Amino acid sequence: MRRYRFKKIDAFASGGSSGNPAGYISLLPDDEITEEDMQRIARELKGFVSETGFLREGTPGVCDLAIRYFSCEREVEFCGHATIAIMDDVIRNDERFRDREVLLLKTKKGVVTVLNRTREDGMVYIRAPEPAFSDAHPGIAETAAALGIDVRDIDPAIPIGIVNAGLDTLLVPLVSLDACVRCSPDYMTLRAFALAHAVDVVTIYTRETVFPGHDLHTRVFAPTFGYLEDPATGSGNAALGNFLIRQNLWTGRSLVIEQGPDRENPNIVRLIRPEDGGLMFGGGGQVRIDGEYILSAGVHPGQQE
Repeated sequence: MRRYRFKKIDAFASGGSSGNPAGYISLLPDDEITEEDMQRIARELKGFVSETGFLREGTPGVCDLAIRYFSCEREVEFCGHATIAIMDDVIRNDERFRDREVLLLKTKKGVVTVLNRTREDGMVYIRAPEPAFSDAHPGIAETAAALGIDVRDIDPAIPIGIVNAGLDTLLVPLVSLDACVRCSPDYMTLRAFALAHAVDVVTIYTRETVFPGHDLHTRVFAPTFGYLEDPATGSGNAALGNFLIRQNLWTGRSLVIEQGPDRENPNIVRLIRPEDGGLMFGGGGQVRIDGEYILSAGVHPGQQE
């Protein structure tokens, strides 16, 4: 039996919103853990958190910290909400980083920059991986059917796009907030659609928002990771931001995004365009559980490895 430092943190939670739950295993230098162990822990946490991040010390001269992410089904190359949650907690609680403006975090998508603005606006910002754009995308009718919406719900003024800003993300513009909120796809149908088109997640969005001063309302579905909806997302919204820049639909420096099906208490994700280029997404985290994760030596009855 092994014990690991464990927290459950809700990323992007604000006001009455619930945020997006992430598991967080903080590994000490002498902690032994295999890839199979990490996948097993993530599988045991299915339905409790969306992804689990495993954080280690970094390599001097290369990065401050290194992280790997796992969903209940597989390793994830980059997970925005888990990065927000974990780095917010690290900056607030690790004396080495509390006063640092910039940290470097190694991920499977390369080394990303973490900007500490906890004292300015209470948030951390993560530089999204450089975007990769694809000209291929499914047809409108097939996309509408997979999402369980009417073709007329899709905005004809903006093309459907695929962008990777950490994950391959299909971006679907909708004509109204109502269409966005009432979208209720079937999990297996959307999963088959996503796998057929080699996309990790599907982001639907509209320029109609609940609250004045907000710019977009989004929802993000992630059926290839073993669950239907991601309630607050860094990479899915970063892909959207990069797409809007390319389409000349975002020319400012910041975007405030409402996310989720809840009209009254949406989760809030902020995007900024730094002066030195690129795109960063920002938010904070709220610790809900702080303790230990106990990994038993054997497999529980009825559990499959």
